[in-house]
Amino acid sequence: MKTILLTVVLGVAVGTGAQGAQAQGQPAASQSAAPVIKDPAEYNAYVAAIQQKDNNAKISGLEAFLTQYPNSIMKNQALEILMGAYQAQPNGTRKTLETAAKLVASDTCNLRGLATLAYYDRILAQNAAANDPNAASELTDAKKYGEQGLECLPKTTDAEMIKMKPQMESIFNSAIGLADLSAKDNAGAIKYLRPAADANPTDFTVIYPLALAYLTSNPPDYQNGIWFAARAAATAPPAAQAGVEKYARAQYRNFHAGEDGWADVLAAAKANGPQVPIKPAPTPAEQAHNMVLQTTPDKMDFATWEFVLTNGAQADQDAVWNVIKGKAIAMNGTVISTEPEQFLIAGSSDDIDAKKADITLKFDEKVPAKLIPKDGASFDFQGEPSSYTPNPFMMTMDKGRLVNTKPATPTHHSTTHKAAQ
Repeated sequence: MKTILLTVVLGVAVGTGAQGAQAQGQPAASQSAAPVIKDPAEYNAYVAAIQQKDNNAKISGLEAFLTQYPNSIMKNQALEILMGAYQAQPNGTRKTLETAAKLVASDTCNLRGLATLAYYDRILAQNAAANDPNAASELTDAKKYGEQGLECLPKTTDAEMIKMKPQMESIFNSAIGLADLSAKDNAGAIKYLRPAADANPTDFTVIYPLALAYLTSNPPDYQNGIWFAARAAATAPPAAQAGVEKYARAQYRNFHAGEDGWADVLAAAKANGPQVPIKPAPTPAEQAHNMVLQTTPDKMDFATWEFVLTNGAQADQDAVWNVIKGKAIAMNGTVISTEPEQFLIAGSSDDIDAKKADITLKFDEKVPAKLIPKDGASFDFQGEPSSYTPNPFMMTMDKGRLVNTKPATPTHHSTTHKAAQ
């Protein structure tokens, strides 16, 4: 981006220097359309300044020319060349901005001046410390010049500026987009930053803010946000790369419910190829199917049974139910309420926390009052699954009995399984 801006701004120095300006009485030749300086002394001062090979001498000459001839017909051209000369200085940012501001004050649609102001104000704000009081005003100015530039761009008849229209649009869009992001206008930020990022796919200063605009929207746009976060990780400066990649990976994990496939997304981003789709988290039905594929029903815990029987396709529900139905199951649970011939029990940790029954344990005979556990008590029991309702989930177990000793292996503990959001 810096190189692009230097081309935009400094390119005019060569063009204007070659074109020069006509002094009164000088042959017009091919320069008949050039501005006419009627005062030979003014003409000589201008030409002497722009033809200086030493940059410091050029700056001195142009400053002197503008002071001596503040209303010269070549004022704007002189300011453009002076702006480029200051930009070439190692520490010329402040003077570059001052000169650009003078140029825009003199010519409100001077695209080189507007691009310089919009770009530098944006970069200064992005590089500012978190508590820098100037950052907000710099962003405000960047947006102002960006909007002014976009308004003026279609009006230009300058052939050189017409050629540079894509770069100019990118500079102006970036300035507006970053200001909108700072103002929490995510929609505006995306509108302007996306074309800037597409035009400059390796510019971290645009790509990372675009990723943030997508990911902090309400609701977040994970498809675009994760992709541009991965692109930001691929283009980040070395000192920031690890942190940006960690952020991008975390966003992927939140959306996908796992890190599988992340390496492929990051590799595609680093290759600067076309945007790849981000696979969302598996649906509860897909998760249930994976559980059935990975673990046989007799090795599953109660919470897994509940998850599959609640969320699984009928074939997956049948695969589990046909194995456990009528089999004696020993497990631990929490009493929700009791009657002499049946207990309501929470068997999974989610339902234990919610104090919600998911098991109806039925006894063939009344349980003696002295053996009935108190509500909220944790206890061991055994029963045979006989039926279930998937939603809300409730498993009925017959032939219930209390177990006074530790249940034999396998024991079905209350593990939590949550569906991915």
